[in-house]
Amino acid sequence: MLLLENPVLQRELLVNLRMLRAFLLLFAYIALLGLVVYAAWPQADRLNLTETPEEAKRLINMFFLGQYVLLSLMTPSFAAGTITGEKERKTYEMLLASPMRPGAIVTGKLFAAMAHLAVLVFCSLPIVMLCLPLGGVHYSEVLGTYVAMAASVITFGMISVAASSYFPRTVAAQVVSYLIILPLTLAGIIFYGVFQELAAFRLTVLVGFVPAGCVVFCGVLMAMVCRRLMHPPDVGAEAQEVVDLEEEQREAIGMVIRSDQFPDSLFAPPKRSDFMSDTVNPIYDKEMRSELFGHGTLMLRLVIQLSMGLALLVMAVCLYIKPAWAPWYTSYVLLFNMLVGPVFAAGSITNERERQTLEILLTTTLSPWQILAGKVYSSLRISVVLTSFLVWPLLLAWLLPPWTYWADTLTMVLYLVIILVTCLTTTTMGMFSSLLCRRTSVSLTVTYTAVILLFAAPIAVKGFADLIYPNQEMTRALREILFVSPFAATFSLPLTGVTDATNVGAGWSDLTAFLFLMTYVVADFLMISSMIGLFNRRWRVAI
Repeated sequence: MLLLENPVLQRELLVNLRMLRAFLLLFAYIALLGLVVYAAWPQADRLNLTETPEEAKRLINMFFLGQYVLLSLMTPSFAAGTITGEKERKTYEMLLASPMRPGAIVTGKLFAAMAHLAVLVFCSLPIVMLCLPLGGVHYSEVLGTYVAMAASVITFGMISVAASSYFPRTVAAQVVSYLIILPLTLAGIIFYGVFQELAAFRLTVLVGFVPAGCVVFCGVLMAMVCRRLMHPPDVGAEAQEVVDLEEEQREAIGMVIRSDQFPDSLFAPPKRSDFMSDTVNPIYDKEMRSELFGHGTLMLRLVIQLSMGLALLVMAVCLYIKPAWAPWYTSYVLLFNMLVGPVFAAGSITNERERQTLEILLTTTLSPWQILAGKVYSSLRISVVLTSFLVWPLLLAWLLPPWTYWADTLTMVLYLVIILVTCLTTTTMGMFSSLLCRRTSVSLTVTYTAVILLFAAPIAVKGFADLIYPNQEMTRALREILFVSPFAATFSLPLTGVTDATNVGAGWSDLTAFLFLMTYVVADFLMISSMIGLFNRRWRVAI
């Protein structure tokens, strides 16, 4: 009943694999991989495979790393909603009341989510087989890489399923999954690149240690999820767990959020026990004091603890051991905001639609500007405060001895401005998507896609062009026009006071940071103006 006669697996496969989204994703995935291989294909009219194995090795390594990153990014989008989707559809209690054992439910959900990714990997085999005749890589290395990739992706899927069992909403499960998966993905990329010359050792690790470790880790997570499904704490109230904040604080492991103390009160103020004054925006007050603690503080505690734990290592290396790597720490802060910032904004309007309270909200005496201002400001406040927890190491390195960055005060200030503009942009984009979409999951997916295309894709295109087409006109042109990424703006700023910062900002225009700030300030203004116009039109229809 685990696989062959698993009704959960059969139902998920029949429904999900027939959706139009599955075919569009398959087309986009194969087209992107094919485009990368086509662009990186050796340009010589005649190839001498005895003299040019490095080009073939570089091409295949780029293909595998690109595929690994894409699969890692897509896994939470498929697996993080496996159990939370049942909770949101109000079918969670019916599933638990079925005669299926928890192990069969979890296995069916996991394999159904992995089926999408398995189809993608299987369809990419002809592309990699096309690259093998170029030489440079033995077929055993290809097989070992696929084994390790499959084990890693299944582990990432199990992490997402586990997060899905602990949270009531898909959005929260996705964010926590990404925060755990991205460092593991980065570690895999670093290992694959560092041991590129030690092919035998790398193959041994990929075929032996990685699958064994993944099996043990997945077994532990499977036992945890099955135990939670066997004794669920979130049944009896339409799959909505009733959380006692005082009891949660007493039993919480690690960090405890105390809403009556600083700085917790900045992003999680206590629930109101008195009447609001006439000057308070009720939408803002509701979002800050009620919505955030509607399902407990587990998500916020995990987000803060995971991000701060990784930040300590990145801070030590990038700000003190290697001061020239300060842009890398700033990039880590920007990446954190890319993951967390849209979460609190992408569901602002769609949650009202899903609860069927949007029409009621529009018929109140509140103006559209008050409604939007309250939602935008509350989402922005949480995003800025959570991101600022990672900014204080940058401030300490700047303001405290040995004053390594004191001569670069302007650069440090611009780092802070870039982070602030990025917070505003991710929040505004999430709110804009929430206004256009009808479901929170769709809104969050659209926001993440737009953020990745604008912020991360330019860096990937530039790195690919520098590696494949060095010293060509197209590469030089890309360096000038790819200013839409905050990472590019960060690396374009000089560090004149750091003695070993010779390569910082190399290849980027001096105007990159200025153009980035101006572009997104104008874009945020236009999105906010458009939201006001759309809300005004909807408001007039409602009344």
